[in-house]
Amino acid sequence: MPWPSRKRDKGAVADKKEPDAKIAKTEEETPDKEEEEKSTKAPAGSSKSGWKNWKKTKESDSGGEESKITYCHWLLKSEPESRLEKGVDVKFSIDDLKAQPNQTTFWDGVRNYQARNFLRAMKLGQQAFFYHSNCKEPGIVGIVKIVKEAYPDHTQFDQKDPHYDSSSRKENPKWSMVDVQFVRMTKRFIPLSEIKAHHLAHKADGGPLKNMMLFTRQRLSIQPLTQEEFDFVLSLEEEKP
Repeated sequence: MPWPSRKRDKGAVADKKEPDAKIAKTEEETPDKEEEEKSTKAPAGSSKSGWKNWKKTKESDSGGEESKITYCHWLLKSEPESRLEKGVDVKFSIDDLKAQPNQTTFWDGVRNYQARNFLRAMKLGQQAFFYHSNCKEPGIVGIVKIVKEAYPDHTQFDQKDPHYDSSSRKENPKWSMVDVQFVRMTKRFIPLSEIKAHHLAHKADGGPLKNMMLFTRQRLSIQPLTQEEFDFVLSLEEEKP
């Protein structure tokens, strides 16, 4: 029996709405709660010590050379709270993942072309942050890894699934998914508000989160991270909130 769809991001391929007839089978246009509620004001806090300490450590490790900018890690959004979509509860928290056989599941239901392309770019063994989205306090709760690269998402052919796509053909599937496995919980919950504080500071001082897609492409449920972005965010788990 298929598990409920994992991710809930809303957005078009470009930053504009398509006509209603064309978005019926893509991810919806409504942004997640955190984007609606938090995007208009900057959170309290500063990233000065975190960024400078992280930069000093990285320069020491690399001899002061900047890392090559490539996307080699990911951020996956999923909803930890119950919400019905076409009669199906789309809730899927990191605890739900941990409860799966071998703590592994498929990441299905993506209906945004850019997010789908990111799924198709994922490589075996790459790690991703598990991000709780569309909830009271969104943020990063754990780490997963890719254990099977992209293959056709079966839910696009299931008429009973809320993400059924009548325009997709089995000989040329439009949508893909990957398999992910739980790695570990982060040492503490890393809230969106804290990450945003660093992002805003880095926009001013050139830190690693200055272009983080969590803030430049907010609606995407599948987002790439550079090595620098991943390392910096991961370093936050060692700091006191």
